[in-house]
Amino acid sequence: MNWIILLIAGLFEVVWAIGLKYSDGFSRFWPSLLTLIAMAISFGLLSVAMKTLPAGTAYAVWVLIGLIGTAILGMILFNEPVTVLRILSLLTITLGVIGLKLSS
Repeated sequence: MNWIILLIAGLFEVVWAIGLKYSDGFSRFWPSLLTLIAMAISFGLLSVAMKTLPAGTAYAVWVLIGLIGTAILGMILFNEPVTVLRILSLLTITLGVIGLKLSS
């Protein structure tokens, strides 16, 4: 169950990371409010998951979900570059987090 909570926390991390872009430096009210709510939910769920999961592994998985989701949405929503090096870098980070999970 804590892995599911961690997955949801990671998805909310994607929401707040993308929300930061839409909030325009917290100068737009509604995107800023939604970003702050998503941050609170994300951190809250991460803290719940960390009660039983190893801290380093849980944090790495949470960051990975946020990183991959934000990178993909950045490419789709904001026309960020899609390059072989960028994709390979994301895969390398993913392999590192899988290694942490397998070693814990």
